[in-house]
Amino acid sequence: MILMITGGAGFIGSNLILYWLKKYPEDHIINFDSLTYAGNLSNLSSVEKHPHYHFVNGNLCVPEEISSAFEEHRVEAVIHLAAESHVDRSIAGPGQFIQTNVVGTFNLLEAAKEHWRENLAKHRFHHVSTDEVYGSLGETGFFSETTPYSPNSPYSASKASSDHLVRAYRHTFGLNVTTTNCSNNYGPFQFPEKLLPLLIKNCLEQKPIPVYGDGSNIRDWLYVTDHCSAIDTVFHHGKEGETYNIGGLNEWSNIDIIHFVCRLLDEALGRSGKDSCENLISFVKDRPGHDRRYAIDASKIQKELNWRPSFTFEQGIRETISWYLDHQDWVRLVSSGEYQKYYKQQYGSK
Repeated sequence: MILMITGGAGFIGSNLILYWLKKYPEDHIINFDSLTYAGNLSNLSSVEKHPHYHFVNGNLCVPEEISSAFEEHRVEAVIHLAAESHVDRSIAGPGQFIQTNVVGTFNLLEAAKEHWRENLAKHRFHHVSTDEVYGSLGETGFFSETTPYSPNSPYSASKASSDHLVRAYRHTFGLNVTTTNCSNNYGPFQFPEKLLPLLIKNCLEQKPIPVYGDGSNIRDWLYVTDHCSAIDTVFHHGKEGETYNIGGLNEWSNIDIIHFVCRLLDEALGRSGKDSCENLISFVKDRPGHDRRYAIDASKIQKELNWRPSFTFEQGIRETISWYLDHQDWVRLVSSGEYQKYYKQQYGSK
């Protein structure tokens, strides 16, 4: 199979490509990525010379570049991961989120419809989305596949729009689509504006760890390799037109997860007392419209497709910490330049 993975140089995309080439070495992977600030080809240095891997520097906002990739590489299936995904950035500049997540998804759907028009049912288009499209939960309850959409940030609104477009292309044109909405991911190659890699980076550099509000916002956490296996499962076995929620059944408040990771880092770095990473915690002004709680009901994918996470949270966190400690050159590389400007603007820190 010739599979196009959009956003393959990003966090989840690069992990998925490494996972896929290892599990399906006969498949051909086309990595379509525009290499924005969060895209890094060094994530894929171990497979850059793989005979079944090819990188295309393409922009979803340019329809001709998508069409050219479909034609040149005879693309047979798509896993669509490319997206602007950081809520803070969507508040500061929502326009790019509309262009990439909404217009970009539309352009990709149009290309798939056009190039597969002779047999749409033969070609799968899998769309990767987020649990944030459902809005915010109270102290109880879970998001299911039938939960009404209620996005609260420009980011989640743009992802909700892309989800609706994918659904519409199934019902109107007969495109063979599946969608997954996943909870918070963590693991190797995650850009250090997200909570866990930022936390690890700042602890190593003995910089303040910024915590929004009182830190009581709750998220469901999933190790990225488990997300890759879930995407694989839905892509190959999911029912056409269906949506599947992916979650880790692993809820943590931000402040609790920060204390937990700080203790593990103290253990790994030999710190204690006044040198403890926990002493770096610094509460900052909450972000506008900060959703209080997300939690996923993943019973559908468990019952229908027999998928469950394989990593415990402690196992996944230890793997993540170990990876970041062993890859400080990567962290320094991605933390330079434009990211530094953004970090200073966002958190008022050097």
